Amino acid sequence: MGQKIHPTGFRLAVTRNWSSRWFANSKSFASMLHEDIKVREHLKKKLAHASVGRVMIERPAKNARITVFSARPGVVIGKKGEDIELLKADLQKIMGVPVHVNIEEIRKPEVDAQLIADSIAQQLEKRITFRRAMKRAMQNAMRLGAQGIKIMSSGRLNGAEIARTEWYREGRVPLHTLRADIDYGFSEASTTYGIIGIKVWVYKGEMVGKGEQPAVVEANENETRRPRRPAREGEGKPAPRRTAARKPAAVKTAGASDAAAE
Repeated sequence: MGQKIHPTGFRLAVTRNWSSRWFANSKSFASMLHEDIKVREHLKKKLAHASVGRVMIERPAKNARITVFSARPGVVIGKKGEDIELLKADLQKIMGVPVHVNIEEIRKPEVDAQLIADSIAQQLEKRITFRRAMKRAMQNAMRLGAQGIKIMSSGRLNGAEIARTEWYREGRVPLHTLRADIDYGFSEASTTYGIIGIKVWVYKGEMVGKGEQPAVVEANENETRRPRRPAREGEGKPAPRRTAARKPAAVKTAGASDAAAE
């Protein structure tokens, strides 16, 4: 069921890593998880125009380290770092611990699945037809090195009364291959007709090359299997077919029949 499951969760600990990296006991786990959700929602609203692809949260020793991956790092930092200082103060209020913020630049935003989904959502809100937005995004991704891309839009497309789902695909998108590097993104467009959901899968190639495959180890002499014993007489031959013995039919004699008649 590789086409049903979330591609990132399907590949965790194989080719993907967690977006929140920390350990907590059973008492504080729920509160820390809610803090992470609040941080991501706050960054999504605050940095709506900064093209943020993903946010990684780490908690080393009563501190917090937040890494923001953005295609426009200058918008996040601001003039002389003013915006990032305000952002750091807001995050410290939410988390209650000292926060260190790092900004990482996304070199190719046209190949990032989350940024592609956000871009299509913005175009749909500006009343651009969904087919035009989807095909343009697919062409840009394939031109900049993606080996395959699939985009799906669901909702009242073009203002139709009945909601439907349409998708386009170009290249290979092997969703069931664990070693495949598949980037997944989801976004929602708030239009006058309702909400339209956009899902994007981008295939960037295989993570494990042929040189990285585990080598085949030959068995030691002690681990070799002993030879099989020679076959005994009669082994391997088909068993003789047994036939059920038939009972002899009863024979009636003329004398016996005459006596019975008398």
